[in-house]
Amino acid sequence: MSSVDHLQHQNPFLHSFSSQFSYIYISQSMASTAATILLAASVVVMAASAYQFEVRDEIGWSKPTGKERETYNEWAAQNRFHIRDTLHFSYAKDSVLVVTSADYLKCNASNPIDEFDDGSTVYELDRPGFFYFISGQPGHCKSGQRLIVRVMHPLQPAAAPELAPELPPSSAPTSEGDGDSRWPEFSSTVKLSVVSYFVAAFVALIVTLYMFV
Repeated sequence: MSSVDHLQHQNPFLHSFSSQFSYIYISQSMASTAATILLAASVVVMAASAYQFEVRDEIGWSKPTGKERETYNEWAAQNRFHIRDTLHFSYAKDSVLVVTSADYLKCNASNPIDEFDDGSTVYELDRPGFFYFISGQPGHCKSGQRLIVRVMHPLQPAAAPELAPELPPSSAPTSEGDGDSRWPEFSSTVKLSVVSYFVAAFVALIVTLYMFV
């Protein structure tokens, strides 16, 4: 028997204090490890939940010709957008303007919130709600080169997109293409960022087992 064991055997109070100290030390170590796991999990969840959308896929950001199978807003209605997702606009000799809903309806490019003309724009959706995009090239917006994106609130059910406001008669689209004044009333496909939910649930299970086993 070591000297420490002998003292603990002779002094029950010392033995109790030593046991409590060891328990506190182990508990603090477990808490520190759990905090590290949760921090790493949060990073993984944020990375997993962010998704980059290619606007109109291979067609990109360009003035509609009238022969397209879908409008920009029909494309948007087929997807579900979440906070931290990004939109990639690919274009040539054009621009991307972020505007208000009123300027979207009027195709007003004179007072944009943000303006990009680099040919390859990545825009982060940093809040829930609606974002409005139009082309800055004359005539392009009224020909249908505009986009409404609705970003869902966290954990919001994937419901059908709401209708965007109607265009006033004075701003009706020309015969060059679809003015795309509102979103369609249906969605043919649904994209859900379920990866983050599975990752979060798995990490929560691991942490729970680690703390109580």
